[in-house]
Amino acid sequence: MLLVIDVGNTNTVLGVYEGKELRAQWRLSTNRGQTTDEYGILMRSLFTLDDIQPSQINGVMVASVVPPLNAVLEEMATKYFHLKAVFLGPGTRTGMAIHYDNPQEVGADRIADAVAAFEKYGGPCVVVDFGTAITFDAISEKGEYLGGVIAPGIGISSEALFQQAARLPRVEIREPERVIGTNTVGSMQSGLFYGAVALVDGILDRLYAVLGEKTKVVATGGQAALVAAASKYKPPVDPSLTLEGLRIIYERNAPGPRQK
Repeated sequence: MLLVIDVGNTNTVLGVYEGKELRAQWRLSTNRGQTTDEYGILMRSLFTLDDIQPSQINGVMVASVVPPLNAVLEEMATKYFHLKAVFLGPGTRTGMAIHYDNPQEVGADRIADAVAAFEKYGGPCVVVDFGTAITFDAISEKGEYLGGVIAPGIGISSEALFQQAARLPRVEIREPERVIGTNTVGSMQSGLFYGAVALVDGILDRLYAVLGEKTKVVATGGQAALVAAASKYKPPVDPSLTLEGLRIIYERNAPGPRQK
């Protein structure tokens, strides 16, 4: 079995693959203060819930955009699974040409998304990932990573309103009952939700103009289901897209079965 870990700025998503089948998936808050032992004990507890034995794990693949946690996860893999973790980064064989001015600037999660999207949906395609930021990743018909767009996520926008406007509260991010809010909370929810929908549709309009009308779109990330349903493009939501990309990349790098 393969343990895949996607460490984002807000959430960390874990998955366990048995072959190509995703046996289990969990979403946790990213805690930069988490220790090696805390991660190890937490993962073993999650495994118990899904009847997975730590001894069944024969590989660990990590994509991280939080560098301070890399050493912690590397030590956790060694201490609790007796394995050397493989990190998606410079030198990792992805099977995808990266047409970025500096390929090292591309987040590991975005590369994993792009690899999985092209493998599953073909090209040209666009991945819209709803995380701390809303990212758009463009993949060519030949399977090349062309670049993308980075916009503020809904959570960031909500928090900015709360922090910078003295009379505005924190609100639950959800689809409002009506576009025209009749109170402060409703008005903020309308602005956050429909603002995100308009942002997604507006950027996709421009990406379609560049990539062509045959472009496919897939959405992933924590708030993908919320926004994608209201988008005029109605992209399918693939919640395990990043994990799938990590599995594919791990197999392309073909490490030994148990690296002590």
